[in-house]
Amino acid sequence: MPNTTRPIWVDLVNPTQAESARVSAEYLIHVPSRESLQEVETSSRVRAEGQVLYVNMPLASQDASAGFAPLPLGFILSPELLVTVRYSDVHAFAGVKARVESDPQMSSAAVFVALIDGMVDFAADMLEASSNRLAALSATTFGQNVAAATARHKRVTNDLRECLKAVGSAGDQLSRIRDSLLGLQRIVGFVSETAAGWLLPESKTHLKTAQQDLLSLVDFETHLSGKAQFLLDAILGFINTEQNEIFRVLTIVSVVGIPPTLIASMYGMNFHNMPELGWRWGYPYGLALIALSIVLPILWFRRRGWW
Repeated sequence: MPNTTRPIWVDLVNPTQAESARVSAEYLIHVPSRESLQEVETSSRVRAEGQVLYVNMPLASQDASAGFAPLPLGFILSPELLVTVRYSDVHAFAGVKARVESDPQMSSAAVFVALIDGMVDFAADMLEASSNRLAALSATTFGQNVAAATARHKRVTNDLRECLKAVGSAGDQLSRIRDSLLGLQRIVGFVSETAAGWLLPESKTHLKTAQQDLLSLVDFETHLSGKAQFLLDAILGFINTEQNEIFRVLTIVSVVGIPPTLIASMYGMNFHNMPELGWRWGYPYGLALIALSIVLPILWFRRRGWW
């Protein structure tokens, strides 16, 4: 963003090697590559070269073309210049750009702090959306409709599977939000400590507030992750109960079918000395015996509450 003499903020979006080399040569800094920004070591995430701070973090969004790896965001901060390196749209950037255009006298640190504030606010909004989503899933999972359907032995496995997918998606999103929050925490703490000598008091206050907000957001994310895990366990338990119900019915049917099969097979042997073969009412007697062998196990199972 232009100032009277030189820019205070250079925003590189999907920079080519030539663009990175040009900015590096013009401002005497090193613009890291995307591969460098994606490294997970702490020494690669935060480092200082004199008064120039190199910090980066993963965003909550993913890049499908790169195997769903998290998209990186890099900051190069000095007292005179802020360089951002990103590979996707970041919600906070548009608002901060408008502020800088209306107030070109903003310092590089002020721009950095404004970006951090905007990203913290956006992370809070994402967590609130995730909380509402989990609340809706909880109502669906433990709602009266599902309970009534289960009581009537209706099939609810498909609905539970859909809930399972939704909970898994919510858990994955929470995990990515947590990585982003922890990255923000690392950046804010490092900049507050390392740049304490040249940061203005107002910027220090903003960063301290951001640290406190991030602590509360991380705690809230931990709570939501626990809730997602609870819903996951509950849904898996419901699915297991449904499957057990199916196996119980099949077991009862197979047990009920054993006595009539035994009786029918016994009389199907047609031995000469079998007295029932000469009875006038032998056939009705055999049918009644088979029916009785079916009804008695069913009554016994119902009395025990198994069916």
